[in-house]
Amino acid sequence: MRHFLDFERPIAELESKVEELRHLSNAGDLNIADEVARLETKADRLLRQTYAKLSPWQKVLVARHPERPHARDYIDALVTDWTPLAGDRCFGEDRAILGGLGRFRGRSVVVLGQEKGSDTESRVRHNFGMAKPEGYRKARRLMELADRFGLPVIAFVDTAGAYPGVEAEARGQAEAIARSIEACLRLKVPMVAAIIGEGGSGGAIAIAAANSVVMLEHAVYSVISPEGCSSILWRSAENAQEAAEALKLTAQDLLKLGVIDAVVPEPLGGAHRQRGEAIAALGDALERALQPLLGLDGAALKAHRRNKYLAMGSKGL
Repeated sequence: MRHFLDFERPIAELESKVEELRHLSNAGDLNIADEVARLETKADRLLRQTYAKLSPWQKVLVARHPERPHARDYIDALVTDWTPLAGDRCFGEDRAILGGLGRFRGRSVVVLGQEKGSDTESRVRHNFGMAKPEGYRKARRLMELADRFGLPVIAFVDTAGAYPGVEAEARGQAEAIARSIEACLRLKVPMVAAIIGEGGSGGAIAIAAANSVVMLEHAVYSVISPEGCSSILWRSAENAQEAAEALKLTAQDLLKLGVIDAVVPEPLGGAHRQRGEAIAALGDALERALQPLLGLDGAALKAHRRNKYLAMGSKGL
């Protein structure tokens, strides 16, 4: 059964009526095709109108949709000969970050991805996509591996942020994130990152300081979650919607500011409605972003990254 967000309730009611009528039609001799077609047209029109004017807060809700494709879905569909690699060679394995070797459109690559999980068991196993220091140290290890063997790096970003627990801080969370960002910036191979859901705080930037950053239409990317921002500024999470407006966290705002390089359109109603179509579109966008970088040498790639981040924020001001 499809999960509907609060602002989608009118759409849910229409689609529910369509399903009821189809069930009645299949159960008997009733011919209600015209009524079904009318309701389908009305539901489609309402869906288009709703998603054409989503507020920043509504985009946050879509980015967090439980049925939205996650890193594992993109890797399974876009990467062949996938060989996962585990551990940071220091403390242990962190399942919040997937990493390994594979082929993307026939080219050998190193892949990183933050995995939230799709049900209660997998969400707990992947710690809801919130990595601990060992996760970022694993990412750094794999980026160094990519550098050693001349393999491009592709990263799928989807996290509310790095894990904020005491044990993570005790093991050097801030240092691990900083070192991971440093590893991104020092790479002598092309790196492309995709914001597929939530891009939250340093936990996202740790694997997103790439030559090119693409972002799905209804994903969000911000230094802090709206709830966290609201809690700091208003001492309550009740102003999360107002915070979302101020944070400029939508793909459209970030493209204007030069924080990202391209917006990838999603199927009508969000990536969760047409998962295969959304995954294929992102695959095409990643290939377009990667192609011009393949002809650059290590020094040029580092300079490209440096210039990109020094110029960030100058657009749209």
